[in-house]
Amino acid sequence: MSQETTDVSAAIAAELQLMDPTVRASRPLAARLLDPEFIEVGASGRRWTYEEMLAALPGLDGGDADGNGPRFEPSGMTGVVLAPGIVHLTYESVIGGRRARRSSLWRRRSGEAGAGWRMYYHQATPVPGP
Repeated sequence: MSQETTDVSAAIAAELQLMDPTVRASRPLAARLLDPEFIEVGASGRRWTYEEMLAALPGLDGGDADGNGPRFEPSGMTGVVLAPGIVHLTYESVIGGRRARRSSLWRRRSGEAGAGWRMYYHQATPVPGP
């Protein structure tokens, strides 16, 4: 397996972890997957920072730690290495009947505590209904 394939696979695995209700409900688990410089532009158009997202994540759609509520249903997830240590993922998701096209940038942080793949940027764009 090439390094690029390994990096894309690691970013996909981390993206899927962020959809796990147990991770979403746990600030320490989610904090290990979000870059301290994280920014998101949500499907609503709202801009989220690292601290805002960590504070809000347990209450956002995606289910809770007990498995209640709608869960993310991702499809067509693909990735490409943009540069060493930078992976761009794209996919579609459905949650509670709402579809969105999603784009994430993941970067590998090395040489610091909690080193590994962390989401640096995420954007969700709603897909209009039929």
